[in-house]
Amino acid sequence: MCRWLGYFGSPILPKELISDPERSLIEQSRRAGPHMSATNGDGFGLGWYGPRDRPTLFRSATPAWGDENLRELTAAIESPLFLAHVRAATGTPVQQTNCHPFRYGRWLFVHNGYIADYQRLRRDLLYAVHPGLFTNIKGSTDSELMFHLALTFGLEDDPIGGLERMAGHVEALGAARGVAEPLQMTIGLSDGERLYAVRYASGPVVNTLYVSEDIEALRRLYPAEERLAHFGDEARVVVSEPLIALPDLWHEVPSSSALVVQKGPDEERPFRPRPAE
Repeated sequence: MCRWLGYFGSPILPKELISDPERSLIEQSRRAGPHMSATNGDGFGLGWYGPRDRPTLFRSATPAWGDENLRELTAAIESPLFLAHVRAATGTPVQQTNCHPFRYGRWLFVHNGYIADYQRLRRDLLYAVHPGLFTNIKGSTDSELMFHLALTFGLEDDPIGGLERMAGHVEALGAARGVAEPLQMTIGLSDGERLYAVRYASGPVVNTLYVSEDIEALRRLYPAEERLAHFGDEARVVVSEPLIALPDLWHEVPSSSALVVQKGPDEERPFRPRPAE
């Protein structure tokens, strides 16, 4: 499985999440779990929002743990919203164009999971992408294709709805081709104003996804934790798996649900795939 994280809040150095914690994203790229071998060495990526009109990308097909440029960059920039990803390839080449995040205009997209029997479904899925979006597809992953299907189905105006219609389209095609459980996914998405996260699978086994709890409550609960002191009141981190082992820090995002992290109260709602209109 891949691993990803998203941050929303006051500007911080990305290294504070990508490399500093004991279970940082770089450490997760070395070893996906306490008893698992290295499985996330097929590339990495970081996409962040700053003064430009669209987000900036830094991606590489090398393992995250050995890239000195990644360490230099994440210690030199500050951003109030970023997405980072370490990749475990699932049948497509290890190359830079297949590394997440994927970008379209103001939008960034990361994914952990797969479309089952992807090579058999890929041709029909590609035909569903709007012709105006097709040239933005640079790689060959199911993840990038899912992003462009969601864009085709209205993601820019209705982010969660676009993802629901994408999932509904994939499941309908899978059912027509005899694929019983076509989707396994956690998705991170942003337009620079909000951070969206989805946890869903067609079957009973769903990849993990967590969001950090209210920062002010955690400061009161853990007053000695200096690493929490400078995070703003609205700071949230969404992760494939926890970065640090502080009790009560992480809330598991329920299966078949979508989360919107934004200024003011966050939103959590059911995620229901539906037919594409």
